[in-house]
Amino acid sequence: MDPFTTRRLGRTGVRLTELGFGGAPLGEVFEKIPEKTARQTVETAYRCGIGYFDTSPWYGHGLSEHRLGHVLRPKDRGSFVLSTKVGRLYSAPPTPDQTDTTPWVGGLPFVARFDYTYDGIRRSFEDSLQRLGLARVDLLIIHDLDFLYHRTEKGVARRLGELEKGGWKALAEMRSSGAIRGVGAGINETGMIPRFLARFDIDFFLVAMPYNLLTQEAAREELPMCAERRVGIVVGAPFASGILATGAKKKAMFNYAPAGARVLEKSRRLAKVCGRHGVPLAAAALQFPLGHRGVAAVIPGVVSPHQVRRNVQLARHPIPGDLWDELKAEGLLIPEAQTPPSPVASEAAPAGGKD
Repeated sequence: MDPFTTRRLGRTGVRLTELGFGGAPLGEVFEKIPEKTARQTVETAYRCGIGYFDTSPWYGHGLSEHRLGHVLRPKDRGSFVLSTKVGRLYSAPPTPDQTDTTPWVGGLPFVARFDYTYDGIRRSFEDSLQRLGLARVDLLIIHDLDFLYHRTEKGVARRLGELEKGGWKALAEMRSSGAIRGVGAGINETGMIPRFLARFDIDFFLVAMPYNLLTQEAAREELPMCAERRVGIVVGAPFASGILATGAKKKAMFNYAPAGARVLEKSRRLAKVCGRHGVPLAAAALQFPLGHRGVAAVIPGVVSPHQVRRNVQLARHPIPGDLWDELKAEGLLIPEAQTPPSPVASEAAPAGGKD
């Protein structure tokens, strides 16, 4: 694949480079990152040709937005697409000397609370602009409105009601005024896409765990629902939090936790099939989601310039169509999973998101 080819995001007029930049690691999710390294990482991505950057107030309690903004601020604003998220508001800690940044290893010492109301969404948007130091972002994403964070049906229903009664109006107003170019929702698990589609005129979903080489549940019903409505998809965890990039080594991470025995075994089986075709597991993982016609971009998180350059190389690695056929024959991909065309076929017939 050409990582810098652009695809249209659903019904929006926004075009994303197929390879984007996931800003969560800049918030120091697993390790602290020196400021110089963080700046060089973003700069390397931009200079390489990556044109889509994603961040959130949640990532390092504001740190990721600060870091991305510091590098992108002087750039031509038309040369990149930027998304951030809404649903949390931040305030100073109760005591000035508080340094707890849980759940981040590093990050900033601010305190978050959920808020999907009209005023909360408006304030979150304005706060993000100030942290970024930019007058606009292109895309806003409703963040973490799901069972992972709100636990129970009552908790999820309450927050959906909060969004439906107020927050969505703020998002719709910003979209209709041109302040933003599209509204999305972050998805950590299956089950929430239908609930969003039933309530809101959503433009796209940022799908984290339910669609990658290890887990493709979203392809059974939910991605087809999006396709019917021309709702776009961005895949946010092509490496499944790490294991598909590192392989099934000791302390490999899956879904932000140490991988269990079943995930380790499936990763080993995936790697063996890839090896038989001369393809790194990480290359297959990075390119697989883009085989789906509704997927506009993948946004792996990176922590160094080296990882940026490696991802570009992995995205360009040729993958024969026989690899995907064998993965399906081995039961490692579900039948509903759409796969990339072979390099020869792709030259004659570009994927559906390109035009």
